[in-house]
Amino acid sequence: MPIHEYECKSCGHRFEELQDMNAAPLSVCPKCKGGVNKLLSAATPLSSKKGGSGQACLSRDERCGGSSGSNGPCGGGKCCGQ
Repeated sequence: MPIHEYECKSCGHRFEELQDMNAAPLSVCPKCKGGVNKLLSAATPLSSKKGGSGQACLSRDERCGGSSGSNGPCGGGKCCGQ
């Protein structure tokens, strides 16, 4: 289940709620009972398993310059900023 972020229109309280994707958005602040706005969340970047620069190797041919070998996490020597 995704985490949804909200901000109260009255008191400014920001909070997160674990909700089913099909659930209706919350409309009441748990702190002051005022109305809330649902916020857009930034996507969490994928990271490489070997602790690269925070980018995942989603396409070895595009990011790593070809097939696997012995250089870099994906084998091409240019993967994940290395």
